[in-house]
Amino acid sequence: MQSFKVAQAAQLLGVSDDTVRRWIEQGELPVGEGRPIEVPGDALAAKALELAAAPADPDGTRSSARNRFVGLVVRVQRDGVMAQVDIQAGPHRVVSLLSAEAVDELGLEIGSLAAAVVKATHVVVETPRA
Repeated sequence: MQSFKVAQAAQLLGVSDDTVRRWIEQGELPVGEGRPIEVPGDALAAKALELAAAPADPDGTRSSARNRFVGLVVRVQRDGVMAQVDIQAGPHRVVSLLSAEAVDELGLEIGSLAAAVVKATHVVVETPRA
């Protein structure tokens, strides 16, 4: 099983090295036997899921889409009849192109709570080269 050094684990979880070390000391993350200290991949994945628990949707909407990113609107750029809206959902930035009319109807402005819903038939999965 793959394992990750503290710095790698911190980067993957979006926290500081010190936070990962604190979680290890508190028993929230297990480590392997060897040196340097490494966190098993399955434990890191479980912690990532725990940290990724999404905030509640703004209106509790139910949907068949499983990829929902709840966050804050951080940018609205209008260009005629179209607009670009950026939503920051934790460490993820989701960019959507939609009509300026839709932006107005939804009341989207910087600081608004919004959910980006992604439903795709194709998802590309990549891994680092060995």
